[in-house]
Amino acid sequence: MTDSRILQTLSKYWGYTSFWPFQEEAIRSILDGRDTLTILPTGGGKSLCFQLPALVSGGMAVIISPLISLMKDQVDDLKDMGISAECLNSSLGVKDEREVIERIKSAGLKLLYLSPERLALEPVLDLLKSVNVSFFVIDEAHCISHWGHNFREEYRQLGLIKKNFENITVHAFTATATRQVQQDVIEQLALDHPHVYIGSVDRPNLTYRVLPRSGNVIRQVVDVISKRPEDPGIIYCLKRSDVDEISEKLNDLGHQNLPYHAGLPDSERKKNQDAFSSESVPLIVATIAFGMGIDRSNIRYVIHAAMPKSIEHYQQETGRAGRDGLRADCYLFYSGGDYRTWEYMLRDSSDQEVLLSKLSAMYNFCVRPECRHRYLVNYFSQDYQQRNCGSCDYCLGEVEMIEEPLVVGQKILSCVVRAQERFGAAHITDILKGDLTDAIERWGHQTLSTFGLMSSETKIFIRFMVEQLIGQGFLERRGEYMTLALTESGRKLLKGEVVPLLAKPVVLAKKKDVEKKRREKRESDWEGVDEKLFSVLRAKRVDLAREKGVPAYIVFSDKTLKDMALLKPATIEQFAEIFGVGAAKQKEYGEIFIHCIKDYCAGKSGV
Repeated sequence: MTDSRILQTLSKYWGYTSFWPFQEEAIRSILDGRDTLTILPTGGGKSLCFQLPALVSGGMAVIISPLISLMKDQVDDLKDMGISAECLNSSLGVKDEREVIERIKSAGLKLLYLSPERLALEPVLDLLKSVNVSFFVIDEAHCISHWGHNFREEYRQLGLIKKNFENITVHAFTATATRQVQQDVIEQLALDHPHVYIGSVDRPNLTYRVLPRSGNVIRQVVDVISKRPEDPGIIYCLKRSDVDEISEKLNDLGHQNLPYHAGLPDSERKKNQDAFSSESVPLIVATIAFGMGIDRSNIRYVIHAAMPKSIEHYQQETGRAGRDGLRADCYLFYSGGDYRTWEYMLRDSSDQEVLLSKLSAMYNFCVRPECRHRYLVNYFSQDYQQRNCGSCDYCLGEVEMIEEPLVVGQKILSCVVRAQERFGAAHITDILKGDLTDAIERWGHQTLSTFGLMSSETKIFIRFMVEQLIGQGFLERRGEYMTLALTESGRKLLKGEVVPLLAKPVVLAKKKDVEKKRREKRESDWEGVDEKLFSVLRAKRVDLAREKGVPAYIVFSDKTLKDMALLKPATIEQFAEIFGVGAAKQKEYGEIFIHCIKDYCAGKSGV
């Protein structure tokens, strides 16, 4: 396959002039007939790696995908680009299914999307054996591994592909996979000496901020969304009841949103997801059940109102933000109680030891004062070269370090020892603060030498110090009642042999500085862009998407609209130069958007 034909295909359908990291290598391996495992971050262009070679290969590529909604959106997107694609799943009626099968038999498709359950059916296997299949793709391949997240039992049967299609290559794609997961995927799929491509998991366009959750998480959430009322966002909650409560309170405060969780009827869940995808509503409040089926590219912020259960989940959920490559913000509000809640929920799991290890890594991410990007990259066994990411609370100077961390650490550990390592974090905090609670009086702890030792500090401050000491391995929680006890490292700290890294909670006085930095970054990103025109173009995109019954991003991404608002193309030739405009989109939408831009520039848009 010549370079010119590959680049012509890239330009014709996607409107791009060059590849992103590892895309071209993965494409060439597929075209060379080699099995592959490709790991690229969310927004890193995984789909193009198999969609493009499907177009330039003979036959039809088969893509195994875990969710019906995800299949539909990807097929709609391909059709909008002028590519022949269909899905075969339980959402189709008898007539539609028959038509798809006829198109498969008549070689009328380049890409076919299937669920793993559908692939296992004998009639489907027989159908695929009777036609020219170019290659198989396993999307969201981490679902195959017990060591991964979102494990799906039906993915374990996908080894049947190699048994039934001996001379056809298989290509696995995912956004997140530790070394264990990578090896498991290769073994389960029986990949034959695969080429493995691992892009950086880092998402430099995302800014991470992690803060202790206050007693009023609604206030913290509102503080984030009120500064970006027009931007689309996702709020993740730990429990269904939290979703319902936060969604209702936000609506009462005038922040329009919809809830999403597994407890809602299927029809309501689908209606809410479709409303969010079509940009009818800017905000959705959800449990982790919401995510994999969302391909909306212009989500500008993700808020976690509680701590996820693993770094993999956090990476996937925050990965919903900024898929268009533009800047986006990720806020995580956590508490030590989140750890205990997850620990309780995981207690009966067959993989409890693995899951608790992942939970501890997630908790450490929350409490360790260090670069967030570096922590995430290192977790996935990759190196992070930059000394300062410039895109997290720590590197932006929003995290203020304690001046005498050894003294603070010794005060807290000393209190734990004097309470005989029999009490939890809340009780230890009360002792150090000097609060004469019923429990303290009952145990006589007002007589301890550490009672009131940190009376000048707030409870939030003390508790934050305790959580950091736990996260850094100086303290540990033990037993059913989660009592605090010193570790070996903690005993060294008490002797002054090691020093912890302790950060102060973010104080209200710093919020203005934080917001100023956010505004400055945004102004730099949008320099020269006519933001009023961008809003007009976005409204036009919503109208077109509703007419077609597809999510708005399928028409154009925010990045493409931003390019239009910067360059203001006045001819079809100029429109063709806009980022992300392929031949089909140029033909279908070119005159519409050019007319919209001309009207705006002539002052006829009413803006």
